[in-house]
Amino acid sequence: MKKILIIEDDRKIAELERDYLEADGLEADIVGDGEEGVRRALEGGWALILLDLMLPGCDGFAICRRIRQKLDIPVLMVSARRDDVDKIRGLGLGADDYLVKPFSPSELTARVKAHIARYERLTGTGSFDAPRHVITTEGLEIDVAARRVFVHGREVALTNKEFDLLLFLAQNPNIVFSKDTLFSRIWGLDSLGETSTVTVHINRLREKIEEDSASPRYIETVWGAGYRFRA
Repeated sequence: MKKILIIEDDRKIAELERDYLEADGLEADIVGDGEEGVRRALEGGWALILLDLMLPGCDGFAICRRIRQKLDIPVLMVSARRDDVDKIRGLGLGADDYLVKPFSPSELTARVKAHIARYERLTGTGSFDAPRHVITTEGLEIDVAARRVFVHGREVALTNKEFDLLLFLAQNPNIVFSKDTLFSRIWGLDSLGETSTVTVHINRLREKIEEDSASPRYIETVWGAGYRFRA
C-alpha cells in the first residue's frame, strides 16, 4: 500500500485528508510539526508528501527546500493562500503541485494518485527493461534511462518534473505545445487555468541548460502559443 506523509498542524484538516486518502486505498501518517515532518520525511518509504504551507516554527517553503536536498519523491503543497507568488515560490523550491484549500476529496485523491503514478512510471520503479537511449543536440545530452542531463559535457541537476518536461519537449522537437497541454502531459491533470507551474519549470530549465536564459537556444517561447524544443 502506498504511504503518504501528511505534514499539517491543523489536526482536523489532517485527519480529513487522511480519511480521504485511506478511503481511496492509500495509507497516510500525520505529523503536526515542521521539524518532525522533515525528520519523518527523510526516514524514507513514502510515495508522496502532502505539505501544508503555514506551519509553526518552520514553514512549508523551508521544509520543501530541505526535503528536496535529499528526496525526489512527489511533494504536493497545500495552502489556503491563493496568491500566485506563493504558488510560484513553492513550485520553484521543488514542489510538484500546489493545491488550494478548500478542495474536494476527489481532487485531492486524483492529484495524489496521478503524481505517484507518473513518478513511478517515469522513474521506472520496479522495472528492469528501460531502453537505453540518449538524445543529443548541439551540446545537450539527455540520457533517458539514467535520467541524467549534460550540457557540453557538464552534468546539470534537474528535479523530476524539470527532467520530464525537458524530455517530453526533446522527444517532440519543433512542435509547439501550449501551457495547458504541457501541464496535462507532465502533471497528468487538467490545468484548470493553473499554468504558472509550467512557466516556473520552463524558467528553471532555461537557467540550468541554456547559455543565455534570456535568449534560449533549446527551449523557445512562441508568443501566444506556448513552447517548443528547437532541434
